[in-house]
Amino acid sequence: MVNWVQVAKQQLVHRLAKKAGLQPRAVDVDDAGTVMNFWVPKDKLPASTEPEPERKKEAKGDSSRLAVVLLHGFAGDGIFTWALQVGALAKQYDVYAPDLLFFGGSVSPAGGRSPAFQAQCVAAALRSLGVERCAVVGFSYGGFVAFRMAEAQPGLVASVVATGTLVDMTRSTSERMLRRLGAASFAELLLPGDVAGLRSLFAVGTHRKWWFPDFVLKDYLELMMFNRKERAELLEGLVVSDENAAAPSFRQVRVRLRRTVDPMQFTELVRTCTCDVSADKIQ
Repeated sequence: MVNWVQVAKQQLVHRLAKKAGLQPRAVDVDDAGTVMNFWVPKDKLPASTEPEPERKKEAKGDSSRLAVVLLHGFAGDGIFTWALQVGALAKQYDVYAPDLLFFGGSVSPAGGRSPAFQAQCVAAALRSLGVERCAVVGFSYGGFVAFRMAEAQPGLVASVVATGTLVDMTRSTSERMLRRLGAASFAELLLPGDVAGLRSLFAVGTHRKWWFPDFVLKDYLELMMFNRKERAELLEGLVVSDENAAAPSFRQVRVRLRRTVDPMQFTELVRTCTCDVSADKIQ
């Protein structure tokens, strides 16, 4: 039976990414079997059939262009989340859109489930791809990972643009959010098992109120909501006790936060994210 979300992903989303000059690439992060799927600029991909020194010589592209790394939230994967932004951003930047671990094509046998572990793996994959400096854009769960990258990898991360996220999710903050959203747990909200649950997730997680027929939402659940055990563990690893929460130490010049942002503003946000720390519309 046809999964129409899969058809849309292959025929529309992937075509938009390829039109923007991106290609998928699986990146071995470590020797333990951790693999991250990335959409990367095709002119930065070396020829895989050549010896390693030759591959580096073959890699092309404008080295003066800033790399922009797009980190997705909990309801999708990398390119599915950012398909409408990559075209505009790729005109000025080298765009990298990874699937975070246990989303899309990214997997790991390791036991790490914290945003810090995700950040470590993304950073290792970027260096494997030859990225030396980048701006990181994080949405929702991806924002937590972006902040951990910025704190742990100041030489790699020049700046952060984050929306719909926090620097840390403390226990008290999570309890307040769940009460406001009317959910018993983040797993109940972010790992829906039926159409009604998915409608609730989209209602609280999207800027515009989209309506889809039930068969499309069922197809979405079938295609996108897998690795449920591991993702539930990611949500557990997201929350820290109030006592263990510490003020982060960012050595970058600017970290820009947005509570809400129209999708078309992302290009301008990334372009202007170059100096001092600021916070916009944080509540």
